[in-house]
Amino acid sequence: MKGFTPRLAPPPRKPEWLRIQIRTDGSFNEVREMVKDLKLHTVCQEARCPNIFECFSNRTATFMILGDNCTRRCGFCAVGKGALSAPDPEEPRHVAEAVRSMGLRHAVVTSVNRDDLPDQGSAQFVRTIQEVRRLNEGVRIEVLIPDFQGDETCLRRVLEAGPDILNHNLETVPRLYHRVRAGADYGQSLELLARAAAWRERHAPGMLTKSGVMVGLGESVDELHEVMDGLRGSSVDIMTIGQYLRPSMQHLPVERFYRPDEFASLKADGRARGFAHVESGPLVRSSYHAHEQGAQGAQGAQAV
Repeated sequence: MKGFTPRLAPPPRKPEWLRIQIRTDGSFNEVREMVKDLKLHTVCQEARCPNIFECFSNRTATFMILGDNCTRRCGFCAVGKGALSAPDPEEPRHVAEAVRSMGLRHAVVTSVNRDDLPDQGSAQFVRTIQEVRRLNEGVRIEVLIPDFQGDETCLRRVLEAGPDILNHNLETVPRLYHRVRAGADYGQSLELLARAAAWRERHAPGMLTKSGVMVGLGESVDELHEVMDGLRGSSVDIMTIGQYLRPSMQHLPVERFYRPDEFASLKADGRARGFAHVESGPLVRSSYHAHEQGAQGAQGAQAV
């Protein structure tokens, strides 16, 4: 019909099991204000994590270094894509002070991609690890790193700083990389994890490696199994599996919502493949309950 514009189908409604309890009590506000006062960024805020209310209320957060704008434009991610700033020399100390103020025993540090920097931002990871350890005796440190464009020197620099857990997320299955992780390469990410595991064998037997994926972007269960096999082939200890949630209408749509029983099945599939720990659920994110993941992963790795 002339002049007729077809109506786009509405996005699928979130199922009941994805309802989020909003808690803005004293602890939530305290953590939010502390992060603001120290001029820090958290992935909880920048990536619009659905667990922010629970985590801030429980005085936990994932610190995001190297600014709040990224050099890549991944189709799933809500992190900013604006002007880039030079690394803040005070940022590592501020992260360490926040860890101390919150009384954390497990600190998670991640970053945006900084393909514009000669060292990909790896030196800022090193300084942050060093400062956190200096001010927080006995803290476990987990780093969630970018792919560093495959630069082995950048990866080795971070490994030499001695993180307890080295995390790098695959995010999705190989077939969807061009749409979900523009600028990234599945094989390159697997190789990064394999290099980290090889480093562990030679230099840091207690270190754990970790990776995660989102589901609901159009992948099949068979493809998820192939990712599991690839991660185990790279000697990854911990895997996280969570539901993709669309941050805005400008981001990739949700193809479907996985049911809780499907997440339970994926967890069992992962455990059967030999992961020391698999965290699988609708609201699971890479650093959600990371302290528990680390403890259970360490126990599982010892048992293997």
